Amino acid sequence: MLKVLIVEDSRSFAALVSKHIRQDLGFGVVVASSLAAAKGILEQGTDYLAALLDIDLPDAPNGECVDLAIAHKIPAIVFTGKFSESLRESFWNRHIVDYVLKDSMENVDYVVALLSRLAKNPQTKILLVDDSRSYRHAVKRLLTAHRYNVLEAGSGEEALEVLEQHPDTRMVLVDYNMPGMDGFALTREIRRNYGKDTLAIVGVSCESGARLSPRFIKSGANDYLHKPFLVEEFYTRITQNLEMLDHIALVRDMAERDYLTRVYNRRYFFSAGTQLHALLTRRGQPLTVAMLDVDHFKGVNDSLGHEAGDAVLRQMAQQLASRFRTSDIVARLGGEEFCVLASDIAADQAMLLFEDLRKVFETTPLHFGEDTVHYTVSIGLCCESGLPLEGMLRIADRMLYRSKSAGRNRVTLYRAGDDPAGLA
Repeated sequence: MLKVLIVEDSRSFAALVSKHIRQDLGFGVVVASSLAAAKGILEQGTDYLAALLDIDLPDAPNGECVDLAIAHKIPAIVFTGKFSESLRESFWNRHIVDYVLKDSMENVDYVVALLSRLAKNPQTKILLVDDSRSYRHAVKRLLTAHRYNVLEAGSGEEALEVLEQHPDTRMVLVDYNMPGMDGFALTREIRRNYGKDTLAIVGVSCESGARLSPRFIKSGANDYLHKPFLVEEFYTRITQNLEMLDHIALVRDMAERDYLTRVYNRRYFFSAGTQLHALLTRRGQPLTVAMLDVDHFKGVNDSLGHEAGDAVLRQMAQQLASRFRTSDIVARLGGEEFCVLASDIAADQAMLLFEDLRKVFETTPLHFGEDTVHYTVSIGLCCESGLPLEGMLRIADRMLYRSKSAGRNRVTLYRAGDDPAGLA
């Protein structure tokens, strides 16, 4: 469990912040009411996500607790009622994470959101592109204070190579004035492969004039920073752009995923499935469409309630998602009916794969409260890739019906020459 250290002499305020961190994030919280207590705690271990620090303590009135956290390499968030511009600047120069006044409930929410971001940042890759090694070093130090995974490139050409090696990069900071490929050209080149909804680009330049910002934006950048910049502005822009990507991803997830099982929904299946089917058909690669349905599902709902039925569907979805590749599509089409579109699987392989999957469902009961729910699944397969996707779905559905009619808990594969409408 991730842990947060709070150094605060107000018991009521420490309790309030601790409650929100535990409830909203599920993190552990350790509280120290003085610098001496914080030193004793850190002697037992320094494995903390961050430290929330009041800089006006009885035994540390000048922010000594900040130096303590930084000495132990713990990201420091100054969360205090004490404020002055000179004091604020002195702490920014020590590379703290943030300086927040505890003057409203909104700022408590801000700190909780900041901790959530810090927990995710090690998986967030940011690429710095600048021909100045000293500038890259300075900016990397700012980013690593927030625990980002920082990549570097000294030219536009090198940046494209780094992106090819790290396609999951979330943000690129691009300097304008570089030898060879300048910032505008690099931004346009990156946009050939990455949309604004998946990768944020922030243009950066020390050149004066108002023309650079619109040119960067028109070239495909999400934002622009003029250097030298304020540290607070830098962090705010970085966070704002990453949060925008998170919001877009959330909206896309809500549109594409089934709310109950978290596998893809019917809409996504027909949209992405049509494209995948067309691609595999052009390449002459085999593909399989499988229809799966829980046997006697109504009986589960009637005997144990809809919550138990929902739990069965979630377990079934997890089993399906764990068995197939990211290049395949697993979707819930509605009710207790699921569909799989799997690539590069010939008919005999498909039969073995889904027969094994059927046995897994049969032998893996759901433990729901004090009840144990045993359930089985009927499956219909179509591997006739010469047909359109809708045709394959219709045949797979007929094969599912044949499995049901033959006694359930079985897999039926359509083979060329069969009558898909037949039930025998």
